[in-house]
Amino acid sequence: MSKIYIMNGLMEKMTSPDQDFRYMALNDLMSQVKSDPTSLTGDENVERKVLQHVLQLVQDKISEVKNQAVKCLGQLIKIIREAQINFVVDSLIDFSGSQEEELRDIASLALKTVTSEIPQDSALAVTACARLAPKLLAQLRAPSTPPETLLETLSILSILISRFPTHMASMNLQPPPVQVMIPLLEHGRPAVRKKAIVTLAQFLPSSSPEVANHLLRNVIVSSLDAATPAAMQRTTIQLLGAIARFSPQIISSVLGEVVPCILKAASQDDDEQKESSLQALETLVLRCPSEITPFLNQTISIGVTLIKYDPNYAGDDDDEDADMDNGDDEDDAELDDEYSDDEDTSYKIRRSATKLLSSVIGTRPELLIALYKSVSPVLISRFNDREESVKLEIWGTYSVLVTQTGVYGGQLKDLDASSPTVGKRKREEEGEMDIEESPYTLLRAQVPSLSKRLLKQLQAPKTSPATLQAGFGLLLTLLTVLPGCLSSQVVSLVTTTKTVLSQPPTTGTSALHVTAISFIALFFATHPSSTFTASLPLIIPSIIASMRERHPRVAAEAFRAFSALLTSLKPVKPVDWTDSIYAEAVHRLKTNDTDSEVRECASELIADLWVSAPEAVRHKGGQEWQALLKSGGRTEGPVKVIQRVSLEADVDDLWVNGCIEWVSNVLKKRGRAGKLDAFVTLNSLIGKYKSGIPTDLAPHLIPQLGLYLTTTDIALLSQSLITLTILLQCSPASSFPEIERSVLKDIYPLAHSPLVSGASLDALLGFFGALVEADVQIASHVVPGLVTSLKKANAGEAVPANVAKVVSRVVRSQMSVAAGMIAEFSKSLKAGSKAQEAQILLSLLVLGELGRFIDMTLQHDVFNISISMLASDSENVRTAAAFAVGNMTIGNIHHFLPPVINLVQTNNEKQLLALHALKEVVSNCSVAQLENVADALWVPLFKNSENSDEATRNVAAACLGKLTTTNPSKYLPQLQARLRDPSPSVRATVVSAIRYTFADTARSYDELLAPLITEFLSLILDEDLNVRRLSLSALNAAARNKPHLIREHLGAILPHLYEQTVVNTALIRMVQMGPWQHKVDDGLEVRKTAYETMYTLLDTCLNKLDLHAFFARVSAGLADESDEIKVLCHMMLFRLSQVAPTTLAQRLDEITPELEKTMQGAAVTKDTVKQDLERTAELQRSALRAIAALSKINNPGFAPKFEACVENIRKSPWATEFGELAIKA
Repeated sequence: MSKIYIMNGLMEKMTSPDQDFRYMALNDLMSQVKSDPTSLTGDENVERKVLQHVLQLVQDKISEVKNQAVKCLGQLIKIIREAQINFVVDSLIDFSGSQEEELRDIASLALKTVTSEIPQDSALAVTACARLAPKLLAQLRAPSTPPETLLETLSILSILISRFPTHMASMNLQPPPVQVMIPLLEHGRPAVRKKAIVTLAQFLPSSSPEVANHLLRNVIVSSLDAATPAAMQRTTIQLLGAIARFSPQIISSVLGEVVPCILKAASQDDDEQKESSLQALETLVLRCPSEITPFLNQTISIGVTLIKYDPNYAGDDDDEDADMDNGDDEDDAELDDEYSDDEDTSYKIRRSATKLLSSVIGTRPELLIALYKSVSPVLISRFNDREESVKLEIWGTYSVLVTQTGVYGGQLKDLDASSPTVGKRKREEEGEMDIEESPYTLLRAQVPSLSKRLLKQLQAPKTSPATLQAGFGLLLTLLTVLPGCLSSQVVSLVTTTKTVLSQPPTTGTSALHVTAISFIALFFATHPSSTFTASLPLIIPSIIASMRERHPRVAAEAFRAFSALLTSLKPVKPVDWTDSIYAEAVHRLKTNDTDSEVRECASELIADLWVSAPEAVRHKGGQEWQALLKSGGRTEGPVKVIQRVSLEADVDDLWVNGCIEWVSNVLKKRGRAGKLDAFVTLNSLIGKYKSGIPTDLAPHLIPQLGLYLTTTDIALLSQSLITLTILLQCSPASSFPEIERSVLKDIYPLAHSPLVSGASLDALLGFFGALVEADVQIASHVVPGLVTSLKKANAGEAVPANVAKVVSRVVRSQMSVAAGMIAEFSKSLKAGSKAQEAQILLSLLVLGELGRFIDMTLQHDVFNISISMLASDSENVRTAAAFAVGNMTIGNIHHFLPPVINLVQTNNEKQLLALHALKEVVSNCSVAQLENVADALWVPLFKNSENSDEATRNVAAACLGKLTTTNPSKYLPQLQARLRDPSPSVRATVVSAIRYTFADTARSYDELLAPLITEFLSLILDEDLNVRRLSLSALNAAARNKPHLIREHLGAILPHLYEQTVVNTALIRMVQMGPWQHKVDDGLEVRKTAYETMYTLLDTCLNKLDLHAFFARVSAGLADESDEIKVLCHMMLFRLSQVAPTTLAQRLDEITPELEKTMQGAAVTKDTVKQDLERTAELQRSALRAIAALSKINNPGFAPKFEACVENIRKSPWATEFGELAIKA
């Protein structure tokens, strides 16, 4: 069947008198076009006729047909020719100007649909904008255009400018859209004015500076004087808020003039004006943080005043304490019922004032102490607002205040919860004691007032589930930030919680039940058991009932509540409720269809019962273990339960035997899931035997452990080695023979594997130590076995340094073989030896390891030979010789150190290697040893850093830094004295040495370092690029390891740090590489180090950062050409989304273009290689993680660019990964 024939058939149906035929024709057309677009676009005449028929049906009398025609146009507009787009747009605009209201409405809907469906990156967008915008603006200018058409036209223009800002800005429309819309600000219809305000604000960023300046000066500023009518003032204030939202940088220049006018307008006797002013101030606080700062106190004062604005209510909130202490507690609900006025809109002002205060609290952590004094008491006094929406807003705002305290309030100190203290001092009998004023102390002082007010509201009759959930949510936040602060309200809290839990949960109230139980669980966990023991009979039946609920989240939270209760009451004697929760947990575990979360919580409760109430479960016949360990289920939960019980509970050998058998079966299963925890559990079980390990256990386990003695999975390898070590330590007689027979031959190759390092190497060393201690004769066999295995390995794949460490561990464990080992490995070094390089290398490494704890004075010739090998032709041998010399020096530092220092001072060829030897000495010596030789080392180390290459300087600096920590009072001033040395090499050495002192986390010399910190870090501004980089690296080390030393100096340091993140074009040069030119950025390393430091500061000094200035540099980093800097900025965005969501949510549209650019990836060319694609994919994943986190804090409708970016990702190949990341974020 031809495509033209299909289209003709559909057109025939579109003209049918039967409405169902017309409707289905449109539906079939959409299906056909979706499956084969060419069926419509193949013939231009047919395309035109089809569009004419669809547009005819837009005017149909049947609503369903009209709506389907609009939907159809949304599909067709994506594929039709440019000429046809013009035809469709012209027709719809003509319809929208019709006098017939119904046609006008459907045409406007069609235009909205068309503009919303055009792909943003298609050529159709340019055509549609060019065709639509002039005609729409003409409609706005026409005096005869009815208000309804104006509203729809403004809506369409709003869609165009939000979806296609680049195209709209490039069209140079005359007259400018902003000028066209200014007269609409005085339109008689409020709805038109409101829509014009938003649309005008959207167009302003793309307008010329002249147009923007005209609007600001001639319209806005002039309309805020006292002579302007109130309605126009109100419109202007609303416009100010809209402009601040869409283009804060434009309005910032006039804020100094307009903010006082807004503050004045908020005080006038006009409710709508008050509301508009508060909303504008809220937007300015969020979007213009720097410019609004001078007016913050006045802004807060207005918010505090108007949050109490309730002219139609006679209640007195000021005398709050008298109300609360009154024994006759009147119900606020009764007072509320005395007054009712449907026309009262004052609640809108109170709600806007609350939002204003919330914006200040959420973005100004530096004002926390002041906010607790000026805002917090007022918020608490308004907890009983008679309008529910306002009440919830106030509770939410206080929750923000408490959360900000937890993030920015500093360190929570142990305070006496029962006697809160306000102010800086409290008097006691013995005198005065200074009390440091902090957000935490101020919050604690206000908790009694807060909790009484809040609980009074929660206990009121007819309180809605939403209000109850908000109240419990605030209590939950309070306990999270200030644990143990509600001891004085136990009875009220328990009663209120019981009342909530006594009502069966429904679909609408299940979230309330979960929040209430979460709160009571946290209450149990954070308060002494003595405070709530008397109230337990009141609440326990309700929590038990919740355990039995079918709703899985409610049941799971109830299990967690009992876990918290058991932990708090530990030890618990058997009582009725312990039997009840035991029975319910076993029932849940036995039931096959139990929800996975509930099963996990029931398993944890079993562990808590065994740990906290062992007598309640010990004589139950093991029902819980039968249910928990039944075959066919998941093993992760039971393994964790066994592990915890074995570590914390008193169990018998029979239980241990059964659990070991079960865990060993877990290890036999395929796959890796759960095996790491299984090994940890197995290790704890083996050490739990009271009467010794059974003789048949080792022969049973060891062959099974042998399966994991490979480098396929390093984590499991480490655990299996630890298990073997424990067996050797606990039962050497039964374990050693089996290990020697079954697995020792498989362990030898592990010693030289390059994959074995860190924790796995430590486990290997522990195994060989235990092996030698288990049998004294094995040492003489182990070392040859290790050497033989190393010889068989491929030269490029073996790590002799690890073998040397193992040999050293063997000798340490069996010192009787030390002399023989030294003699054996020395043979390869002596003159006339025909040993190969690999053997010499191993000998030097082994002798170095042994020399660290054995005095080699009697083998002085070995030391001399090692020094001579510093001149070897092989770089590997030279490095090993330096290692050997340095570590043998540790064995007798007074005897061997002078020759090494002499090499540093006199032999230029061996100087770097001698310095490496000294580094071994400095790094591995005890502090006592170093103190005795520090003076001898200090001068030659500094002397050789002055005119040396970077490698030598780095080694010398590392040694100097370590020496400084041995006697800081002596050496810190010496480093300080060289800070202004004219030689960049010396300054680089000094700052590197300081960096190494920062790496030492000990606080013993902090008081000496603190006064010098700013002087040392002043080298951030050094003229030498390398010195700047090293100084930034030192700042990074200080921020990570000693943040307390720099916090108070960050105000002076941060501007210089941010300066180093700016791209310096003077440091970018072009290098010719054959026929190609390559761009080299000499400032990249400095910039990268600066961003790394910013990332560290975000973790350790958050409460000292100006987040607005900080974000500005993060935003700039997203556009940096370096992928590494972009990744760092993505990581900072992820972190900021957690600690500063309010601030960041206002700036999402600003960072969206760069995030989109990253997600698009680099263009693939013929020169693109696989590594380029992999790097691009990794960068995209980094951006995706950030976008997923940011999507959690986005307020719908507030950041349209960001929302469009997220929507595009959801339609892209990244959709699945994005969904997973969004869940985890």
